[in-house]
Amino acid sequence: MKLYVAPRAPSPRRVTMFMMEKEIANIDLVNVDLNAQEHKGEAYRAKSPLAKVPALELDDGRVLTETRAICTYLEGLYPEPNLMGTTFEERAFIEMADRRVEFYLLAGIANTVRHTHPGLAVLEQPQFPDFGHSQAQKMRDVAQWFDQVLERQPWMAGPRFTIADITAFCAIEFARLMKFNPGAEGMPALQAWRDRVAERPSAKAH
Repeated sequence: MKLYVAPRAPSPRRVTMFMMEKEIANIDLVNVDLNAQEHKGEAYRAKSPLAKVPALELDDGRVLTETRAICTYLEGLYPEPNLMGTTFEERAFIEMADRRVEFYLLAGIANTVRHTHPGLAVLEQPQFPDFGHSQAQKMRDVAQWFDQVLERQPWMAGPRFTIADITAFCAIEFARLMKFNPGAEGMPALQAWRDRVAERPSAKAH
């Protein structure tokens, strides 16, 4: 299998962290140069029609896109250590946490960076700075809520490390590009959680 990734992009990093947590080492990583618009070329669009990374090319030639779908496939192939839930109830609550992180935290961060950071101008045309700044405020409101969640429980989805923590960590790290620091902005629980995740080998590999 081949996993198409892009250095520093948060969604591919979510998959590679997931793979490292499971010690999956038999998938070839193929870098896609976003700045060179390689993802918009005909060859890559044949694999990922919406020109997005990551994409997992299976041995039979089929291609899975969308980060959550790729991780679901890998969870099925490599069930241990479990990161997505062992019972239907646990899977539902972990997915809820992961979706909240993805839709309300990561998406806000991505919109902020894409529309306000000059280095992303080549990828996001046209940029709408006012929209980006409004997303930054909304994202901070959501981050404050996650800080309160982490005052009550050790991990994003509850008592153990899951895919939701991977998604959230990649989001918070990407937020450096918008100069977001949870601890400096009065979110000590979110900062402490981030620091704990950062000590994991899967986080240090990037």
